Amino acid sequence: MWVETDVAGGLGGFSMVGLPDTAVRESRDRVTGALRNSGYAMPGGKVTINLSPADLRKEGALYDLPMYVAISLSLDELREEEVVFDLRKCLFVGELSLSGAVRRVSGVLPMVIKAAQEGFTTAFIPADNASEAEIVEGIDIYPVRSVGHMLEILTGRSDETPVSAVGMDLLTAASDERDFADVMGQYAAKRAIEIAAAGGHNLLMIGPPGSGKSMLAKRIPSVLPRMTFEEAIETTKIYSVAGLLREDTRLVTVRPFRSPHHTISQIGLSGGGSIPRPGEVSLSHNGVLFLDELPEFSRQSLEVLRQPIEDGVITLTRAAGTVSFPCRFMLVCAMNPCPCGYYGSAGHKCTCPPGAHQRYMARISGPLLDRIDIHIDVQPVNFATLRSRRKEEPSSDIRERVDAARVRQLERLAGTGATCNARMDSSLVRRFCTLDREAESILHRVFDTEQLSSRSYDKILKLARTCADLDPDGGDIIRAEHMSEAIELRSLDRKYRQF
Repeated sequence: MWVETDVAGGLGGFSMVGLPDTAVRESRDRVTGALRNSGYAMPGGKVTINLSPADLRKEGALYDLPMYVAISLSLDELREEEVVFDLRKCLFVGELSLSGAVRRVSGVLPMVIKAAQEGFTTAFIPADNASEAEIVEGIDIYPVRSVGHMLEILTGRSDETPVSAVGMDLLTAASDERDFADVMGQYAAKRAIEIAAAGGHNLLMIGPPGSGKSMLAKRIPSVLPRMTFEEAIETTKIYSVAGLLREDTRLVTVRPFRSPHHTISQIGLSGGGSIPRPGEVSLSHNGVLFLDELPEFSRQSLEVLRQPIEDGVITLTRAAGTVSFPCRFMLVCAMNPCPCGYYGSAGHKCTCPPGAHQRYMARISGPLLDRIDIHIDVQPVNFATLRSRRKEEPSSDIRERVDAARVRQLERLAGTGATCNARMDSSLVRRFCTLDREAESILHRVFDTEQLSSRSYDKILKLARTCADLDPDGGDIIRAEHMSEAIELRSLDRKYRQF
Protein backbone atom coordinates (compact mmCIF):
# COMPACT_ATOMS: atom_id res chain seq x y z
CA MET A 1 0.00 0.00 0.00
CA TRP A 2 1.08 3.57 -0.69
CA VAL A 3 0.37 6.89 1.04
CA GLU A 4 0.18 9.92 -1.28
CA THR A 5 -0.14 13.54 -0.14
CA ASP A 6 -1.15 16.71 -1.93
CA VAL A 7 -1.03 20.22 -0.42
CA ALA A 8 -3.07 22.74 -2.43
CA GLY A 9 -3.83 26.42 -1.97
CA GLY A 10 -7.12 27.85 -0.82
CA LEU A 11 -9.05 27.32 2.37
CA GLY A 12 -7.44 25.08 4.94
CA GLY A 13 -8.66 21.52 5.36
CA PHE A 14 -7.59 17.91 5.77
CA SER A 15 -9.28 15.13 3.81
CA MET A 16 -8.49 11.46 3.44
CA VAL A 17 -9.60 9.09 0.67
CA GLY A 18 -9.04 5.40 0.00
CA LEU A 19 -11.69 3.69 2.18
CA PRO A 20 -10.19 4.51 5.62
CA ASP A 21 -11.92 3.19 8.73
CA THR A 22 -12.43 5.23 11.90
CA ALA A 23 -8.97 4.52 13.29
CA VAL A 24 -7.35 5.62 10.01
CA ARG A 25 -9.46 8.79 9.80
CA GLU A 26 -8.38 9.66 13.33
CA SER A 27 -4.78 9.58 12.09
CA ARG A 28 -5.37 13.19 11.01
CA ASP A 29 -5.37 14.36 14.62
CA ARG A 30 -2.46 12.18 15.68
CA VAL A 31 -0.28 13.18 12.72
CA THR A 32 -1.03 16.91 12.97
CA GLY A 33 -0.39 16.78 16.72
CA ALA A 34 2.93 15.01 16.15
CA LEU A 35 3.91 17.58 13.49
CA ARG A 36 3.03 20.49 15.72
CA ASN A 37 4.86 19.09 18.73
CA SER A 38 7.89 18.37 16.54
CA GLY A 39 8.17 22.07 15.72
CA TYR A 40 6.48 21.99 12.30
CA ALA A 41 3.44 24.04 11.29
CA MET A 42 0.57 22.64 9.25
CA PRO A 43 0.05 24.50 5.94
CA GLY A 44 -2.78 26.94 5.40
CA GLY A 45 -3.96 25.12 2.26
CA LYS A 46 -5.92 21.92 1.88
CA VAL A 47 -4.13 18.65 2.61
CA THR A 48 -5.40 15.57 0.77
CA ILE A 49 -4.14 12.10 1.62
CA ASN A 50 -4.79 9.19 -0.71
CA LEU A 51 -4.41 5.62 0.55
CA SER A 52 -3.68 3.36 -2.41
CA PRO A 53 -5.08 1.01 -3.65
CA ALA A 54 -8.29 2.99 -3.31
CA ASP A 55 -10.67 0.00 -3.52
CA LEU A 56 -9.24 -1.83 -0.49
CA ARG A 57 -10.53 -0.91 2.96
CA LYS A 58 -7.81 0.36 5.34
CA GLU A 59 -7.94 -0.15 9.09
CA GLY A 60 -5.74 0.46 12.11
CA ALA A 61 -3.23 3.10 13.17
CA LEU A 62 -0.28 1.71 11.22
CA TYR A 63 -0.55 4.45 8.55
CA ASP A 64 0.38 7.25 10.97
CA LEU A 65 4.12 7.08 10.28
CA PRO A 66 3.94 7.03 6.46
CA MET A 67 1.44 9.92 6.60
CA TYR A 68 3.87 11.91 8.71
CA VAL A 69 6.69 11.31 6.21
CA ALA A 70 4.49 12.16 3.21
CA ILE A 71 3.22 15.43 4.77
CA SER A 72 6.74 16.40 5.87
CA LEU A 73 7.94 15.99 2.29
CA SER A 74 5.00 18.01 0.96
CA LEU A 75 5.76 20.84 3.42
CA ASP A 76 9.47 20.79 2.54
CA GLU A 77 10.18 20.24 6.22
CA LEU A 78 11.89 17.10 4.96
CA ARG A 79 13.62 17.53 1.62
CA GLU A 80 14.06 14.47 -0.55
CA GLU A 81 17.61 15.50 -1.47
CA GLU A 82 18.50 15.34 2.25
CA VAL A 83 17.31 11.74 2.55
CA VAL A 84 20.11 9.18 2.25
CA PHE A 85 17.70 6.34 1.41
CA ASP A 86 15.65 5.59 -1.69
CA LEU A 87 12.18 6.43 -0.34
CA ARG A 88 10.55 4.33 -3.06
CA LYS A 89 12.20 1.28 -1.46
CA CYS A 90 11.39 2.20 2.17
CA LEU A 91 8.59 0.77 4.31
CA PHE A 92 7.16 2.97 7.09
CA VAL A 93 4.85 1.42 9.69
CA GLY A 94 3.80 2.73 13.08
CA GLU A 95 1.27 4.53 15.24
CA LEU A 96 2.08 8.05 16.46
CA SER A 97 1.35 9.68 19.78
CA LEU A 98 0.60 13.40 19.92
CA SER A 99 4.13 13.96 21.18
CA GLY A 100 5.67 12.20 18.16
CA ALA A 101 6.50 8.88 19.84
CA VAL A 102 6.21 5.82 17.57
CA ARG A 103 4.06 3.09 19.11
CA ARG A 104 3.66 -0.63 18.52
CA VAL A 105 1.17 -1.95 15.94
CA SER A 106 -0.05 -5.43 14.97
CA GLY A 107 0.96 -7.34 11.84
CA VAL A 108 4.49 -5.96 11.40
CA LEU A 109 6.09 -9.33 10.62
CA PRO A 110 3.97 -10.21 7.55
CA MET A 111 4.29 -6.63 6.30
CA VAL A 112 8.09 -6.69 6.53
CA ILE A 113 8.24 -10.13 4.89
CA LYS A 114 6.03 -8.91 2.04
CA ALA A 115 8.14 -5.75 1.66
CA ALA A 116 11.31 -7.84 1.38
CA GLN A 117 9.65 -10.02 -1.26
CA GLU A 118 8.60 -6.92 -3.22
CA GLY A 119 12.16 -5.61 -3.35
CA PHE A 120 12.06 -3.03 -0.56
CA THR A 121 15.47 -2.49 0.98
CA THR A 122 14.68 -0.64 4.23
CA ALA A 123 11.92 -0.74 6.87
CA PHE A 124 11.26 1.81 9.61
CA ILE A 125 9.15 0.20 12.32
CA PRO A 126 8.27 0.89 15.98
CA ALA A 127 11.03 -0.06 18.39
CA ASP A 128 8.54 -2.23 20.33
CA ASN A 129 8.03 -4.35 17.18
CA ALA A 130 11.76 -4.84 16.60
CA SER A 131 11.92 -8.34 18.09
CA GLU A 132 9.48 -9.85 15.59
CA ALA A 133 10.94 -8.05 12.53
CA GLU A 134 14.53 -9.07 13.31
CA ILE A 135 13.94 -12.56 11.92
CA VAL A 136 13.45 -11.26 8.36
CA GLU A 137 16.47 -11.41 6.08
CA GLY A 138 17.07 -9.36 2.93
CA ILE A 139 15.84 -6.03 4.27
CA ASP A 140 17.42 -3.47 6.63
CA ILE A 141 15.34 -2.96 9.77
CA TYR A 142 15.51 0.33 11.67
CA PRO A 143 13.48 0.34 14.92
CA VAL A 144 12.50 3.95 15.71
CA ARG A 145 11.32 5.43 19.01
CA SER A 146 10.03 8.77 17.73
CA VAL A 147 9.62 10.79 14.55
CA GLY A 148 12.71 12.81 15.48
CA HIS A 149 14.71 9.59 15.78
CA MET A 150 13.42 8.44 12.38
CA LEU A 151 14.29 11.78 10.70
CA GLU A 152 17.83 11.60 12.06
CA ILE A 153 18.29 8.18 10.44
CA LEU A 154 16.62 9.24 7.18
CA THR A 155 18.87 12.28 6.76
CA GLY A 156 22.06 10.56 7.84
CA ARG A 157 22.49 12.65 11.00
CA SER A 158 22.56 9.42 13.00
CA ASP A 159 25.18 6.70 12.56
CA GLU A 160 22.73 4.02 13.74
CA THR A 161 23.00 0.71 11.88
CA PRO A 162 20.13 -1.68 11.06
CA VAL A 163 19.47 -4.60 13.36
CA SER A 164 20.92 -7.95 12.36
CA ALA A 165 18.68 -10.79 11.24
CA VAL A 166 18.74 -13.61 13.79
CA GLY A 167 17.23 -16.38 11.62
CA MET A 168 17.12 -20.03 12.67
CA ASP A 169 19.21 -19.61 15.83
CA LEU A 170 15.98 -18.77 17.65
CA LEU A 171 14.65 -22.31 17.28
CA THR A 172 17.07 -23.51 19.96
CA ALA A 173 15.09 -21.50 22.51
CA ALA A 174 12.05 -23.79 22.34
CA SER A 175 11.13 -25.54 25.58
CA ASP A 176 8.23 -27.58 26.92
CA GLU A 177 7.05 -27.16 30.49
CA ARG A 178 4.73 -30.18 30.67
CA ASP A 179 6.08 -33.73 30.43
CA PHE A 180 4.52 -37.17 30.12
CA ALA A 181 6.80 -38.30 32.94
CA ASP A 182 4.22 -36.68 35.24
CA VAL A 183 1.40 -38.93 33.99
CA MET A 184 1.05 -42.15 35.97
CA GLY A 185 -0.27 -45.13 34.06
CA GLN A 186 -2.58 -44.50 31.08
CA TYR A 187 -0.31 -46.55 28.83
CA ALA A 188 -2.96 -47.20 26.16
CA ALA A 189 -3.76 -43.49 25.97
CA LYS A 190 -0.07 -42.60 25.77
CA ARG A 191 0.40 -45.06 22.92
CA ALA A 192 -2.56 -43.56 21.06
CA ILE A 193 -1.14 -40.05 21.56
CA GLU A 194 2.26 -41.23 20.26
CA ILE A 195 0.61 -42.57 17.11
CA ALA A 196 -1.42 -39.37 16.70
CA ALA A 197 1.69 -37.21 17.07
CA ALA A 198 3.74 -39.38 14.70
CA GLY A 199 1.20 -39.21 11.90
CA GLY A 200 -0.47 -35.85 12.61
CA HIS A 201 -3.79 -37.58 13.32
CA ASN A 202 -6.80 -36.06 15.09
CA LEU A 203 -7.72 -37.58 18.46
CA LEU A 204 -10.84 -37.98 20.61
CA MET A 205 -10.62 -39.08 24.26
CA ILE A 206 -13.77 -40.36 25.95
CA GLY A 207 -13.90 -41.06 29.67
CA PRO A 208 -15.34 -40.11 33.05
CA PRO A 209 -14.34 -36.95 34.95
CA GLY A 210 -10.92 -37.07 36.59
CA SER A 211 -9.49 -39.74 34.31
CA GLY A 212 -6.72 -37.43 33.08
CA LYS A 213 -7.97 -36.46 29.62
CA SER A 214 -7.00 -32.79 29.95
CA MET A 215 -3.68 -33.66 31.57
CA LEU A 216 -2.81 -35.91 28.64
CA ALA A 217 -3.92 -33.36 26.05
CA LYS A 218 -1.84 -30.53 27.51
CA ARG A 219 1.32 -32.64 27.15
CA ILE A 220 0.84 -33.48 23.48
CA PRO A 221 2.96 -30.52 22.23
CA SER A 222 5.91 -31.95 24.19
CA VAL A 223 6.04 -35.01 21.91
CA LEU A 224 5.31 -33.31 18.59
CA PRO A 225 8.29 -32.74 16.28
CA ARG A 226 10.01 -29.41 16.89
CA MET A 227 8.95 -26.64 14.55
CA THR A 228 10.92 -25.97 11.41
CA PHE A 229 11.95 -22.39 10.69
CA GLU A 230 9.29 -22.14 7.96
CA GLU A 231 6.58 -23.36 10.37
CA ALA A 232 7.74 -20.91 13.02
CA ILE A 233 7.55 -18.03 10.51
CA GLU A 234 4.03 -19.04 9.45
CA THR A 235 2.81 -19.26 13.03
CA THR A 236 4.46 -16.01 14.09
CA LYS A 237 2.84 -14.18 11.17
CA ILE A 238 -0.61 -15.28 12.34
CA TYR A 239 0.06 -14.19 15.92
CA SER A 240 1.46 -10.89 14.65
CA VAL A 241 -1.70 -10.18 12.64
CA ALA A 242 -3.84 -11.12 15.65
CA GLY A 243 -1.82 -8.79 17.91
CA LEU A 244 -0.92 -11.64 20.26
CA LEU A 245 2.87 -11.41 20.07
CA ARG A 246 4.53 -10.21 23.25
CA GLU A 247 7.05 -7.39 22.93
CA ASP A 248 9.95 -9.70 23.84
CA THR A 249 8.94 -12.45 21.38
CA ARG A 250 10.84 -12.68 18.11
CA LEU A 251 9.53 -16.01 16.93
CA VAL A 252 6.91 -18.52 18.07
CA THR A 253 9.18 -21.53 18.54
CA VAL A 254 6.89 -23.84 20.54
CA ARG A 255 3.91 -25.40 18.80
CA PRO A 256 0.70 -23.58 19.78
CA PHE A 257 -1.75 -25.20 22.17
CA ARG A 258 -5.13 -23.50 22.03
CA SER A 259 -7.93 -24.54 24.35
CA PRO A 260 -11.00 -22.32 23.82
CA HIS A 261 -13.91 -22.46 26.28
CA HIS A 262 -16.99 -24.30 25.08
CA THR A 263 -18.99 -21.05 25.06
CA ILE A 264 -16.87 -19.70 22.17
CA SER A 265 -18.85 -18.35 19.23
CA GLN A 266 -18.67 -19.59 15.67
CA ILE A 267 -16.69 -16.47 14.67
CA GLY A 268 -14.33 -16.88 17.62
CA LEU A 269 -13.51 -20.39 16.46
CA SER A 270 -13.32 -19.84 12.70
CA GLY A 271 -12.26 -16.19 12.64
CA GLY A 272 -14.03 -13.24 11.08
CA GLY A 273 -15.49 -9.91 12.10
CA SER A 274 -16.11 -6.83 9.95
CA ILE A 275 -12.35 -6.81 9.36
CA PRO A 276 -11.45 -10.55 9.20
CA ARG A 277 -9.21 -11.70 12.02
CA PRO A 278 -7.73 -15.18 12.70
CA GLY A 279 -9.85 -17.44 14.86
CA GLU A 280 -8.80 -20.30 17.12
CA VAL A 281 -8.41 -22.70 14.18
CA SER A 282 -5.76 -20.40 12.68
CA LEU A 283 -4.12 -19.60 16.01
CA SER A 284 -3.64 -23.38 16.35
CA HIS A 285 -1.78 -23.55 13.01
CA ASN A 286 1.13 -26.03 13.22
CA GLY A 287 0.01 -26.91 16.74
CA VAL A 288 -2.88 -28.38 18.73
CA LEU A 289 -6.50 -27.26 18.98
CA PHE A 290 -7.92 -28.81 22.15
CA LEU A 291 -11.69 -28.87 22.60
CA ASP A 292 -12.53 -29.99 26.12
CA GLU A 293 -16.11 -31.04 26.89
CA LEU A 294 -16.75 -31.44 23.16
CA PRO A 295 -20.56 -31.93 23.30
CA GLU A 296 -20.93 -28.64 25.20
CA PHE A 297 -19.79 -26.63 22.16
CA SER A 298 -22.59 -25.30 20.00
CA ARG A 299 -23.47 -27.39 16.96
CA GLN A 300 -22.88 -24.40 14.66
CA SER A 301 -19.37 -23.87 16.03
CA LEU A 302 -18.39 -27.52 15.69
CA GLU A 303 -19.63 -27.83 12.13
CA VAL A 304 -17.31 -24.96 11.16
CA LEU A 305 -14.39 -27.33 11.79
CA ARG A 306 -15.29 -29.79 9.05
CA GLN A 307 -13.81 -27.87 6.11
CA PRO A 308 -10.63 -26.58 7.87
CA ILE A 309 -9.82 -30.12 9.06
CA GLU A 310 -9.90 -31.36 5.48
CA ASP A 311 -8.29 -28.41 3.67
CA GLY A 312 -5.85 -26.92 6.19
CA VAL A 313 -7.00 -23.42 5.22
CA ILE A 314 -10.07 -21.33 6.03
CA THR A 315 -11.42 -18.60 3.75
CA LEU A 316 -13.43 -15.77 5.29
CA THR A 317 -15.58 -13.60 3.03
CA ARG A 318 -16.85 -10.32 4.47
CA ALA A 319 -17.93 -6.96 3.10
CA ALA A 320 -14.37 -5.71 3.64
CA GLY A 321 -12.94 -8.45 1.43
CA THR A 322 -11.92 -12.10 1.32
CA VAL A 323 -9.07 -13.41 3.45
CA SER A 324 -7.59 -16.89 3.71
CA PHE A 325 -5.79 -18.03 6.85
CA PRO A 326 -3.81 -21.29 7.17
CA CYS A 327 -5.10 -23.73 9.79
CA ARG A 328 -3.21 -27.01 9.66
CA PHE A 329 -3.72 -28.16 13.22
CA MET A 330 -3.98 -31.38 15.18
CA LEU A 331 -7.51 -31.58 16.60
CA VAL A 332 -7.64 -33.10 20.09
CA CYS A 333 -11.02 -33.49 21.78
CA ALA A 334 -12.10 -34.74 25.19
CA MET A 335 -15.56 -35.57 26.44
CA ASN A 336 -17.57 -37.42 29.05
CA PRO A 337 -19.76 -40.28 27.82
CA CYS A 338 -22.92 -38.78 29.31
CA PRO A 339 -24.11 -35.67 31.21
CA CYS A 340 -23.16 -37.09 34.62
CA GLY A 341 -19.93 -38.47 33.16
CA TYR A 342 -20.07 -42.03 34.44
CA TYR A 343 -21.84 -44.06 31.77
CA GLY A 344 -19.87 -47.28 31.32
CA SER A 345 -17.59 -46.56 34.28
CA ALA A 346 -16.63 -49.50 36.47
CA GLY A 347 -16.23 -47.44 39.64
CA HIS A 348 -19.30 -45.19 39.53
CA LYS A 349 -22.95 -45.65 38.70
CA CYS A 350 -24.43 -43.50 35.96
CA THR A 351 -27.27 -41.34 37.32
CA CYS A 352 -28.57 -40.14 33.96
CA PRO A 353 -32.11 -41.05 32.83
CA PRO A 354 -32.48 -43.72 30.11
CA GLY A 355 -31.28 -42.58 26.72
CA ALA A 356 -29.45 -39.52 28.10
CA HIS A 357 -26.02 -40.73 27.02
CA GLN A 358 -27.26 -41.33 23.47
CA ARG A 359 -28.73 -37.84 23.27
CA TYR A 360 -25.49 -36.46 24.72
CA MET A 361 -23.34 -38.23 22.14
CA ALA A 362 -25.74 -37.18 19.37
CA ARG A 363 -24.75 -33.55 19.93
CA ILE A 364 -21.68 -34.36 17.82
CA SER A 365 -22.46 -35.03 14.20
CA GLY A 366 -21.35 -38.21 12.52
CA PRO A 367 -19.48 -36.35 9.73
CA LEU A 368 -17.39 -34.51 12.31
CA LEU A 369 -16.58 -37.67 14.28
CA ASP A 370 -15.71 -39.38 11.02
CA ARG A 371 -12.98 -36.75 10.52
CA ILE A 372 -11.36 -37.63 13.85
CA ASP A 373 -8.88 -40.42 13.20
CA ILE A 374 -8.44 -41.89 16.69
CA HIS A 375 -11.09 -42.56 19.34
CA ILE A 376 -9.81 -43.86 22.68
CA ASP A 377 -11.34 -44.78 26.03
CA VAL A 378 -9.61 -43.16 29.02
CA GLN A 379 -10.46 -44.68 32.39
CA PRO A 380 -9.33 -43.43 35.85
CA VAL A 381 -6.01 -44.65 37.22
CA ASN A 382 -6.25 -46.96 40.23
CA PHE A 383 -4.68 -46.32 43.65
CA ALA A 384 -1.83 -48.79 43.18
CA THR A 385 -0.70 -47.04 39.98
CA LEU A 386 -0.85 -43.60 41.58
CA ARG A 387 1.25 -44.77 44.52
CA SER A 388 3.68 -46.71 42.36
CA ARG A 389 7.32 -45.61 42.38
CA ARG A 390 7.73 -46.67 38.79
CA LYS A 391 9.45 -44.01 36.70
CA GLU A 392 7.26 -43.02 33.75
CA GLU A 393 8.65 -42.52 30.27
CA PRO A 394 9.54 -38.85 29.63
CA SER A 395 8.30 -36.88 26.66
CA SER A 396 11.81 -36.71 25.21
CA ASP A 397 11.89 -40.50 24.68
CA ILE A 398 8.48 -40.48 23.02
CA ARG A 399 9.50 -37.56 20.82
CA GLU A 400 12.55 -39.49 19.57
CA ARG A 401 10.29 -42.22 18.20
CA VAL A 402 7.88 -39.64 16.77
CA ASP A 403 10.75 -37.82 15.05
CA ALA A 404 12.05 -41.06 13.55
CA ALA A 405 8.58 -41.88 12.19
CA ARG A 406 8.20 -38.37 10.76
CA VAL A 407 11.56 -38.68 8.99
CA ARG A 408 10.35 -41.85 7.28
CA GLN A 409 7.15 -40.06 6.21
CA LEU A 410 8.96 -37.00 4.88
CA GLU A 411 11.28 -39.19 2.81
CA ARG A 412 8.36 -41.21 1.46
CA LEU A 413 6.15 -38.20 0.74
CA ALA A 414 8.87 -35.96 -0.71
CA GLY A 415 7.52 -33.99 -3.66
CA THR A 416 3.87 -34.86 -3.02
CA GLY A 417 2.94 -31.77 -0.98
CA ALA A 418 1.98 -33.88 2.06
CA THR A 419 4.12 -33.66 5.19
CA CYS A 420 2.69 -36.50 7.30
CA ASN A 421 0.45 -39.53 6.93
CA ALA A 422 -2.69 -37.70 8.02
CA ARG A 423 -2.25 -35.28 5.08
CA MET A 424 -2.22 -38.00 2.41
CA ASP A 425 -5.06 -37.85 -0.10
CA SER A 426 -6.73 -40.94 -1.55
CA SER A 427 -4.23 -41.29 -4.37
CA LEU A 428 -1.30 -41.22 -1.93
CA VAL A 429 -3.07 -43.72 0.33
CA ARG A 430 -3.36 -46.17 -2.57
CA ARG A 431 0.26 -45.53 -3.50
CA PHE A 432 1.95 -45.85 -0.11
CA CYS A 433 -0.37 -48.02 2.03
CA THR A 434 0.56 -51.48 0.76
CA LEU A 435 -0.88 -54.36 2.82
CA ASP A 436 0.25 -57.92 3.24
CA ARG A 437 -2.34 -60.64 2.70
CA GLU A 438 -3.32 -61.02 6.38
CA ALA A 439 -3.69 -57.25 6.93
CA GLU A 440 -5.88 -56.97 3.86
CA SER A 441 -8.05 -59.82 5.10
CA ILE A 442 -8.54 -58.10 8.46
CA LEU A 443 -9.48 -54.79 6.82
CA HIS A 444 -11.88 -56.50 4.40
CA ARG A 445 -13.67 -58.25 7.25
CA VAL A 446 -14.00 -55.05 9.31
CA PHE A 447 -15.13 -53.02 6.30
CA ASP A 448 -18.03 -55.41 5.64
CA THR A 449 -18.95 -55.86 9.30
CA GLU A 450 -18.89 -52.20 10.33
CA GLN A 451 -20.07 -50.78 6.99
CA LEU A 452 -17.27 -48.24 6.96
CA SER A 453 -17.42 -45.08 4.87
CA SER A 454 -14.71 -44.44 2.29
CA ARG A 455 -13.31 -41.74 4.60
CA SER A 456 -13.08 -44.21 7.50
CA TYR A 457 -11.44 -46.73 5.19
CA ASP A 458 -8.75 -44.19 4.23
CA LYS A 459 -8.21 -43.12 7.83
CA ILE A 460 -7.68 -46.68 9.00
CA LEU A 461 -5.09 -47.15 6.26
CA LYS A 462 -3.33 -43.91 7.28
CA LEU A 463 -3.30 -45.01 10.93
CA ALA A 464 -1.92 -48.41 9.97
CA ARG A 465 0.77 -46.66 7.91
CA THR A 466 1.75 -44.64 10.99
CA CYS A 467 1.82 -47.74 13.20
CA ALA A 468 4.19 -49.34 10.69
CA ASP A 469 6.37 -46.19 10.66
CA LEU A 470 6.68 -46.36 14.46
CA ASP A 471 7.68 -50.02 14.32
CA PRO A 472 11.52 -50.26 14.36
CA ASP A 473 11.20 -53.43 12.27
CA GLY A 474 8.52 -51.99 10.06
CA GLY A 475 9.01 -51.36 6.39
CA ASP A 476 6.97 -50.31 3.41
CA ILE A 477 4.48 -53.14 3.93
CA ILE A 478 1.67 -52.79 6.50
CA ARG A 479 1.39 -56.02 8.45
CA ALA A 480 -1.49 -57.57 10.39
CA GLU A 481 -0.39 -56.19 13.78
CA HIS A 482 -0.30 -52.68 12.39
CA MET A 483 -3.76 -53.05 10.87
CA SER A 484 -5.22 -54.52 14.06
CA GLU A 485 -3.89 -51.64 16.15
CA ALA A 486 -5.25 -49.08 13.68
CA ILE A 487 -8.71 -50.64 13.72
CA GLU A 488 -8.72 -50.75 17.52
CA LEU A 489 -7.92 -47.04 17.64
CA ARG A 490 -11.10 -46.26 15.66
CA SER A 491 -13.51 -48.63 17.36
CA LEU A 492 -13.41 -47.90 21.09
CA ASP A 493 -16.09 -45.20 20.80
CA ARG A 494 -18.60 -47.98 20.00
CA LYS A 495 -18.71 -48.62 23.73
CA TYR A 496 -20.78 -45.44 23.89
CA ARG A 497 -22.29 -44.98 20.44
CA GLN A 498 -23.10 -47.08 17.43
CA PHE A 499 -22.39 -45.71 13.92
